[in-house]
Amino acid sequence: MHISPLFPALAAALALSACAENGIVTKSNIDPISLATAPPGAAPGTCWGKTVSPAVVETVSHKVLLQPAQISSDGRIQAPPIYKTEEMQQVVRPRKEDWFQVPCDTQMTPDFIASVQRALEARGYYRGPITSEMDMRTRAAVRRYQQSEGFDSPVLSTAAARKLGLIAVERQPSEA
Repeated sequence: MHISPLFPALAAALALSACAENGIVTKSNIDPISLATAPPGAAPGTCWGKTVSPAVVETVSHKVLLQPAQISSDGRIQAPPIYKTEEMQQVVRPRKEDWFQVPCDTQMTPDFIASVQRALEARGYYRGPITSEMDMRTRAAVRRYQQSEGFDSPVLSTAAARKLGLIAVERQPSEA
């Protein structure tokens, strides 16, 4: 069976249009902050990555008294109270975007990536051939290394590259 190359593109377009109001993607229903490539105020010429933590929403239910109990003059309950259970969703933790500086594409040369693989291999995070490619195995090793440093991302951060000794640490003006 042969599937035309047009079919996957058509399926992707339909899936994207289903996300938009009325099935139409316009500038008004695309979040420009989500598409940003750098945080506000980032220095020109710097490159950035970001992690997005989804909001945590919890359903909370509570009972609301609709009608109190009917009590006779001698204190006996004639009719029990009537309650209604209401459920509402509550944001426990809002959606969060964390920006982090990354090596720019011009720095991510095959030689640099091979150095990343060797540095991770020397520390026990990478097992495999030195391919000079930022493949799935390398990204998994980057994630494991960064997790050990308290940061969870498969995208190599500039801070991690500095800790691995692959990017020079910037000197502060007082150190010159």
